[in-house]
Amino acid sequence: MKKLVGLIFLFQCAFLLTIEAQNNTIQKDKWHWDDPLKQDTSAGYVQVVKVDNVLYISGAVALDVTPEGITSVYRALEKSLKSYGATFQNVVKENLYTTDMEAMKRYNDARKVFYKGDFPAATWMQVNRLFMHEARLEVELIAHLPK
Repeated sequence: MKKLVGLIFLFQCAFLLTIEAQNNTIQKDKWHWDDPLKQDTSAGYVQVVKVDNVLYISGAVALDVTPEGITSVYRALEKSLKSYGATFQNVVKENLYTTDMEAMKRYNDARKVFYKGDFPAATWMQVNRLFMHEARLEVELIAHLPK
């Protein structure tokens, strides 16, 4: 009898684990520029998606690669980070896309001030164009929040 009860218990545990393993949905929290819909349905994106303690931040853009343009991008990213109580010190990965790499290198100090010496892993790429045809710079981030 004890063996039968033990086998039934093991079968139920295995069954429940199988059901849980098949549930592959994740909990996503979204923020999109204070928009109550929390996403841009015309372009099909959201500015920030939070999964667990990780923020995935869509690119912010500038129309020119100048100190002012770079600063405007990082101020927009700062707003995205602040939407979840984060700062640039929470950023672990930065992807930067520009149509003018030489200008980005020349004005990199405008970017560096936001990190306060605590730089993330980064990838910089020169591209022919960005989604917004007139844009010359786009930066996206991944940030981790404390658990």
